[in-house]
Amino acid sequence: MRRPVVVDTNVVVAGLISSPSDSPVCRVLDGMLSGSFPFLLSAELLDEYRRVLLRPALKKLHGLSVRQVDIVLTEIAANAVIREPEAGRAHEAPDPGDDHLWRLLAIVSGAVLVTGDRLLLQRPPDFASVVSPGDFVDWLKIGDW
Repeated sequence: MRRPVVVDTNVVVAGLISSPSDSPVCRVLDGMLSGSFPFLLSAELLDEYRRVLLRPALKKLHGLSVRQVDIVLTEIAANAVIREPEAGRAHEAPDPGDDHLWRLLAIVSGAVLVTGDRLLLQRPPDFASVVSPGDFVDWLKIGDW
């Protein structure tokens, strides 16, 4: 089985507001929607996707209604491997707001975080890999993941 990935919120958001449609962030989002690769999702991360996508400034950019956002998120969740990190298990991310990503990554050995966040890319955890959307798409092309 291929290593599961965790897709950071910034990639999902960028996938909805970016063009061209073959950009790395769009390809990652399309892969989530089609179930092209295994990805981990928790209730907390799904809630974060929703909260961020419904911010007024972002709603103007993607142009989706609340109902449409919920449909997209339902499709994402339908293709995800749902896992809930252990409560209280400490994994400190470089930004405390991202601790839930570290806890989710820790569930499966060899998991990969796909993110556009430079701080997370520069300071990955000891127990997982962190890659950019472009690098992840390249891995998918050559089957090196």
